Amino acid sequence: MASKKDQSADVRFQKVKKDPRFWEMPEKEHKIKIDKRFQSMFHDDRFKLKYTVDKRGRPVNHTSSEDLKRFYNLSDSEGEREDGKDKEEEEKKKKKTQAKLGSVEGEDKNI
Repeated sequence: MASKKDQSADVRFQKVKKDPRFWEMPEKEHKIKIDKRFQSMFHDDRFKLKYTVDKRGRPVNHTSSEDLKRFYNLSDSEGEREDGKDKEEEEKKKKKTQAKLGSVEGEDKNI
């Protein structure tokens, strides 16, 4: 039987290492961000399922609201807006510095 070293060296599997479809998902992106408009889904009775066993007949020790919290993250829309503004300001600063550097380099070429 071939060892794992042989499989990693195999030419057929080289594309799998470089293909982003097979990369692990970053920890920050595991949970889907939910807007404040939908925060009621964490507390509303319509979203709470009442079951005592799972689909295989084993007893369930958690609630559906715990499942929602595990898969979804409540986002702060104000915090996201501020972060977006900060990113925009940083991009503007970068563009200005690049423009200044470009004009300085252009002057040096004329000398």
